[in-house]
Amino acid sequence: MVFAFVSLFVIALLSLIITRVATLALTATGLSRESARFQARSALTGVGFTTDESEAIVNHPVRRRIVMLLMLVGNAGFITVVGSLLLTFVNSAGRTQTLSRAAILVGGLFLLFALARSAWVDRRLTRVIGRVLTRFTDLDVRDYAGILRLHGEYEVSELQIQPDDWLAGRTLAELDLPHEGVLVLGIVRRDGRYIGAPTGRDLLEAGDVVLLYGRDSIVFELDERRAGGEGDRAHAEAVARQRAVEDAEHRAAATRS
Repeated sequence: MVFAFVSLFVIALLSLIITRVATLALTATGLSRESARFQARSALTGVGFTTDESEAIVNHPVRRRIVMLLMLVGNAGFITVVGSLLLTFVNSAGRTQTLSRAAILVGGLFLLFALARSAWVDRRLTRVIGRVLTRFTDLDVRDYAGILRLHGEYEVSELQIQPDDWLAGRTLAELDLPHEGVLVLGIVRRDGRYIGAPTGRDLLEAGDVVLLYGRDSIVFELDERRAGGEGDRAHAEAVARQRAVEDAEHRAAATRS
């Protein structure tokens, strides 16, 4: 009977560790922590899920391998073993013994649950598992679309600068794109050189390709904007619209708080 208790707790502990490892592995591919935890538990227990997040798993090769391994482990018989142990536990004792053992079982599982929810345990377990994954795996594949939260209106786009574009012949400081809600992530020069995290001193020239992050409507308008006074007016209007959007977001945040 002691063996049944120990086996059950070991299985519960292994399930906890396996899901935690899988959560960190999925997080390393760019999933949010909550999404990674949900997907790991779903795959291990064999519970089906048909959310939009499942497409992010299926369409990503590294995530797909992680989830397949979890499914194999789950199908190896975790639930069956637990069920068999519980049946043995109930059938091998009288009513009094069953109640006392059930109390011990519930208490032990509650302790494991408390440890799983403990922030102190989570930080240290996460640190240890992260070091192991870093040392013994190559899980450095990032889903930058997930990290940048490219959904809704936001996108990352490449624009090639034309000689008559409003962007051509100006530094990033002069363009003041952040006030339009657009960030310049990088610049590819005509000779192939790449400038990552460009500064306000960097000049955009015809033939350059800029990597932009922002709302799709703004990026599209930038691509169509031509040099001259009309382009300057379009910039001023875009800045005003962005300021209105930010003010609305601030008011909404203040209302929620």
